[in-house]
Amino acid sequence: MRKLTFGDIEVQFFKKNIKNLHLSVLPPDGQVRISAPKKLNDEAVRLFVISKLSWIKKQQAKFQKQERQPERDFVSGESHYFLGERYLLNVIYTNKRKQGVEIRNKTYLDLFVRENSNKEQRQKVMREWYRIKLKAMIPPLIEKWEPLIGVKVESWGVKLMKTRWGTCNTTSKRIWLNLELAQKPPACLEYIVVHEMVHLLERLHSERFVAYMDKFLPNWRSTKAGMNA
Repeated sequence: MRKLTFGDIEVQFFKKNIKNLHLSVLPPDGQVRISAPKKLNDEAVRLFVISKLSWIKKQQAKFQKQERQPERDFVSGESHYFLGERYLLNVIYTNKRKQGVEIRNKTYLDLFVRENSNKEQRQKVMREWYRIKLKAMIPPLIEKWEPLIGVKVESWGVKLMKTRWGTCNTTSKRIWLNLELAQKPPACLEYIVVHEMVHLLERLHSERFVAYMDKFLPNWRSTKAGMNA
């Protein structure tokens, strides 16, 4: 990976075994990334980026205008999301029952934690609840899509990821899914599962990969756009 600079815009530059240029402006802060065919010379790539500078700046401006989620303290009254729905957090301090989360009246997330627990401890309980819920949703999706895509997922896992919704190791046939998908609508989780499973057919984000996505999940573009909104 190399870096190209165009005024105040820095571009991550990769050369790959692909046919076409791929330019992306990535959330959350508008990082610019371009992948180019190995046979394409650097000057052609530079001129391509220059021709797209106006578009790049518009995309970066969108990210800057988006409302950032405030820092969470995991206290009563905060808004938290589960499967795309907004809930109000209600923290209940108790030493008499197991720590965890319960949905109440389709409005509240009751967070049961130990008395005198700090922010990190409350966050840990919340994340563990998200993890349990997400892990219950993944196997049915994999089982649904394995025969449709024609691949076999050998293993999968859930973890927090800062810049990706999912990853796929095509050698071990293992996929990882971002824990924060528990906060997104179910369609988002299905899109990421399909995306990572399609990598077992095509490792790169090539035209072939896009064709597979169009075949298996025709509305994937709108779902992807919604995830970054």
